[in-house]
Amino acid sequence: MIEEIEGIIISESDYSETSKILNVLTKDKGIISVLSKGCKRLKSDLRSVSNKLTYGKFNIFYKENKLSDLISVDVINTFKNILLDIEKISYASFLLELSYQVSKQNFNGLIYDFLISSLIKINEGFDPLIITNIVELKYLDLLGVMPSLDACVSCGSKTGIATISSYKGGYLCNKCKGNEKIVDAKTIKLLRMFYYVDINKISKLEISSKNKLEINRFIDEYYDRYTGLYLKSKSFLKMLNN
Repeated sequence: MIEEIEGIIISESDYSETSKILNVLTKDKGIISVLSKGCKRLKSDLRSVSNKLTYGKFNIFYKENKLSDLISVDVINTFKNILLDIEKISYASFLLELSYQVSKQNFNGLIYDFLISSLIKINEGFDPLIITNIVELKYLDLLGVMPSLDACVSCGSKTGIATISSYKGGYLCNKCKGNEKIVDAKTIKLLRMFYYVDINKISKLEISSKNKLEINRFIDEYYDRYTGLYLKSKSFLKMLNN
């Protein structure tokens, strides 16, 4: 049966000398695997739409729980600005890989929404690190390992929050903090804002380098400690940031 399914290619692999298998993330069906037959041929109509980051309406011979066949793709957004910038490409690649891993653990249609919204914002010129951190925080909730960002993780107090701890799992108040490094007060507020913000409604992002560094460090450490996810693209991002 031929179906039109909106989605984005989050990974690809060679199937033969001329074909590829594409993993397409969709909102309703999760990740579907699609055979793009002959797409590596120079004259193939599928050549330009069989790569990671292709976002559009996929016309396929859909076979549930089996390898489907790609017929054509009506592209929705080319993400041209991302493809012209190595930093943007690096963050986009990380978001694709992260979304793939999170979907495999616990698929939720929100993963698709968050991914597409974040890529659109990065393509529009918003800071890719900030946008990525926002998505990472939202994914922690879907993975069931959300840090405590509403109150002290130790006593539950909502006042006197002094710092954050990846080891203890979130906010710490003045009474409960030990030897944890104190972070900027704005970092504490921004982390909570990152979790609750609607990515689609972001119109302005002005955050200091110090706050960005503290937020990113906390999220990196938290992912390493609680998610068990190993992402190859993360190593390259760390090199890029350094």
